[in-house]
Amino acid sequence: MQQLSGLDAVFLAAEDDHQFTHISQLVVLDRPDPDFEPFTAWRRQLADRLHLLEPLRRRLVEVPFGLDHPYWISDPDFDLDFHVRHSAVAPPGSDDQLDELVGRLVAGPMDRDHPLWVSHVIEGLAPTEESPHGRFALLTMIHHAAIDGASGAELLTLMLDDSPDAERPADAGEWRPEDPPSYPGLVGRAAWHGVQRPGRALLLAAKAGQQVAGATRHPAVIDLADRIRNTLRGQLGAVLNLGRARDADVSSPRLPATPAPVTPFNAPISRYRRFARRSVPLDEVKAAGKDNDATVNDVVVAACAGALRAYLLEHDALPGAPLSAMIPVSLRTGEEPDRWTNRVSATVASLPTDLDDPAARLSAAHRALDTAKAVFAASPGALAPEGAGLGVPALTTLISRVTTRTAARGLVPFNVIISNVPGPQEPLYMAGARARHYFPVSAVADGQGLNITVQSYDGSVDIGLVSCARLVPDLHRLVDLIVAEFHTLHELASS
Repeated sequence: MQQLSGLDAVFLAAEDDHQFTHISQLVVLDRPDPDFEPFTAWRRQLADRLHLLEPLRRRLVEVPFGLDHPYWISDPDFDLDFHVRHSAVAPPGSDDQLDELVGRLVAGPMDRDHPLWVSHVIEGLAPTEESPHGRFALLTMIHHAAIDGASGAELLTLMLDDSPDAERPADAGEWRPEDPPSYPGLVGRAAWHGVQRPGRALLLAAKAGQQVAGATRHPAVIDLADRIRNTLRGQLGAVLNLGRARDADVSSPRLPATPAPVTPFNAPISRYRRFARRSVPLDEVKAAGKDNDATVNDVVVAACAGALRAYLLEHDALPGAPLSAMIPVSLRTGEEPDRWTNRVSATVASLPTDLDDPAARLSAAHRALDTAKAVFAASPGALAPEGAGLGVPALTTLISRVTTRTAARGLVPFNVIISNVPGPQEPLYMAGARARHYFPVSAVADGQGLNITVQSYDGSVDIGLVSCARLVPDLHRLVDLIVAEFHTLHELASS
């Protein structure tokens, strides 16, 4: 039995009747031969690997009256047939049909009486030149309380094979269920954790103080502070800059506006979803940034900014101020005692949606992300998972509700989530079927009706967009604009 961390529990508390916090993986595979049966093969593959896939075996045990965070136990009533499901698209089996089906499947809640995941085997996809026998897809949905983006990518490598002729594990299917804990035992644990909470808060406050003090001596943070002071105008700026040469405006940091400017997708969401996906070669994305020392993340953010600018101009809805993006930050070190828990924080970066020139947007995105990293280093953001564990669960739920309701009324801290998750660069297989693409499928919430997640896999950058169907109904137009921006940046670097 293992207790959820405070951050894990936050993802449970954030759910209501129209917003759900599971994250998903859409893997598109080749059918290796005409007689291949994907559903049978996938069910057998999961059954053989359940001893390796701990998040798939665990179900929730709630603490009475919400006095403490829930626990995970290995489900004694585990039923694989409940979780593995068979779906299909109708002829002709186009990619747009698959995207529409995925949007419908991810729009519902998870059943908390079972382990918080389901996997759909989707057949009926039309063949392509590289997949002459046809294709099928695996849509695996797992609650964010169980994994984050980085651990989700790791889980996928355990679910699949690294070769087309991998052997069945020697200890296939060997795992032990657990009996649920007793009611008095849960209450006793909750009481003891309540006694410990004030002391843990003091220790965390001291740790946060040390981190901020150390970060403010970091050269990047000192440079950030200097540049902010250099950009001040008016009488205060004149006093602060006496005897100092003022830097050019172009070098000033792009600090995100607070609150963020409102766009059509920063509003209360419905319970209906759209999903859209595309792929671009990873080599082209890397090449797009080589002349500016820009990272893959810089290029991704610049492409998203250009696409959002074009999309909002088409809808006559582009704010004058730059948009801002929440950028998830993985805190994984590889030394975590529990690999299947959320180890993630976030920073906020300004998006150069106010710039018309693609090259200028790339330079501005590079500077904005550097600024966001420096701000994150100067704050105790890395302690977010520990801080989330200090709250009383009932209070955590209340705070989550108030936060989403405030965001839904236009006071949004950022406009969009943009996440770039590195994935495996070698091909993966399922019973001999090669996985061609691995598209991330994330979540949206009130005030944040658009999510852009990018996953690199086997030489490809696979882009997955999720939106509220009411706020962004034409999601395929936006994902096409992102691909066009990637191509534009690559052409600029090649010219």
